Amino acid sequence: MDWETGVDVEDLLSQVRRQQEEVERIQAGVQTMQVRGSSRGGEVTVSLKGDGRFTEISIDPDTARRYNARDLGEIVLEAVNDGLAKLAEATTARFAPVIEAASRMENLG
Repeated sequence: MDWETGVDVEDLLSQVRRQQEEVERIQAGVQTMQVRGSSRGGEVTVSLKGDGRFTEISIDPDTARRYNARDLGEIVLEAVNDGLAKLAEATTARFAPVIEAASRMENLG
């Protein structure tokens, strides 16, 4: 313990190590996540992994026939952006406990 500040340095280092281990565990879990996104009308769906790689883009056959290339591209883009937004939300939710714990530690110091 640091007698000038009253802070137990060993305890603080132990907490930091535990948080680092938790971050690594969460990162591994995020990498294996599967997320799905879709266009507003559900004409296009996408699947992506936690590392941001898309694993599938599925286009309804009727949609492919009804829309020209430009409009179809916009529908696909909408689905891709929805998938990325859902990935960001899921990642943030997984890291929330660690962020809250770090904030509590910061407020103690």
